[in-house]
Amino acid sequence: MLIAFASAKGAPGVTTTVNVLGDIWPTDVLAADLDPAGGDFALRHRSPAGAPIDPERGVLSLAAAARRGVAQTELAGHVQTIDGGLDVIAGISRPEQMTGFGPAWPAMAHSLRGSGVDVLADCGRVTPGTPVMPVLSAADAVVFVTRPSVESYAHLRERLRWLAEPLQIGRSGSVPVGVILVAPSSDSTAERDLDRLLQYAQLQVSVLGRLAEDPKAVAGLTGQSSRRLDRSLLIRSARQVVLAVRGLASHGLTTAAGK
Repeated sequence: MLIAFASAKGAPGVTTTVNVLGDIWPTDVLAADLDPAGGDFALRHRSPAGAPIDPERGVLSLAAAARRGVAQTELAGHVQTIDGGLDVIAGISRPEQMTGFGPAWPAMAHSLRGSGVDVLADCGRVTPGTPVMPVLSAADAVVFVTRPSVESYAHLRERLRWLAEPLQIGRSGSVPVGVILVAPSSDSTAERDLDRLLQYAQLQVSVLGRLAEDPKAVAGLTGQSSRRLDRSLLIRSARQVVLAVRGLASHGLTTAAGK
């Protein structure tokens, strides 16, 4: 399955969300850094041996292969393993590297969806005209990451309204869409408030749960801390979120199979 993660504005924690969910995903998984503004996986991580991640081996090499018409399912040559054991497709380091990617996006989306493993794609901030639209359209689920604030909710609502038509949100056979909140564990009302806002806006989008804010655990994900993570607030909350995300994507797979 292919699951696209995105934000409506700012940096609410999409990369961290993909990182932590990938670390505890129960089946074979690949994290693809597709952020058009420039990805962070190659900057945050090293290989298990401590070597830097090769920025040329990832989205750049995959797009080049797609333009040459190389078999769409051949992803192995574009994948690297980061510290912690997660397999990734490294992103670009600067936006201008996306020049000429246009025709390659549909082929890359098809390759990721047919890879044989679950793919968590970090699509960064999604705006009208985003080049990653073929990935969102091909995904089995689209998941937005946001934080609990009036401004964040307003931007999320407007972005979902814009996507309602291209993704056919709420219609039969559409790509299912969900939202993950990144919020303090003490915030007991954030999920309810967001769900009410989405219902009031008549957006058929699921609130999938909350990832606890836990800076020390996030530092551990990037190798900056030796703290045990399995009992951290971040990992404990992520386990519940994984179940919800997989359930949403499984619904998308079932819907696509029934078309």
